[in-house]
Amino acid sequence: MKHTGVMLAVVAFASAATAAEIAPQDVVFEGGAVAGSLTGVPGDPASGRKIFLNRKKGNCLACHANADLADQPFHGEVGPPLDGVADRLSEAEIRGILVNSKMTFEDTIMPAFYRDEGFNRPLEKFKGKTILTAQEVEDVVAYLLTLGE
Repeated sequence: MKHTGVMLAVVAFASAATAAEIAPQDVVFEGGAVAGSLTGVPGDPASGRKIFLNRKKGNCLACHANADLADQPFHGEVGPPLDGVADRLSEAEIRGILVNSKMTFEDTIMPAFYRDEGFNRPLEKFKGKTILTAQEVEDVVAYLLTLGE
């Protein structure tokens, strides 16, 4: 019976963590920046690095060079290099750009990674879905914050 109490506490904690997630349509931008965490849970830089590399998730290297990942092929040159990004942008600015880059750079081709509506002709399987989850955004933010000079 001791385990039942522990299980209930774990379930309650998991539900509370899920409830803290901000829905894409509820994200508040301030000049393109998003001040608060989308989840209330700190991002994991190691996980963020994996998402950054993942060609089916972040695919950040397709557009951005990053010396931290010099061993990886095919760094893009469309977006700015991300070396030193933590020195140039605040955490809130980085989060805002990841959530919806068009709030900062109107004509960018960078996708909105945490937006689930307002797209032109998305495939049916992508309707109502974000590219990254709220926690994945926080993980990528945490990774990018490690990229100082």
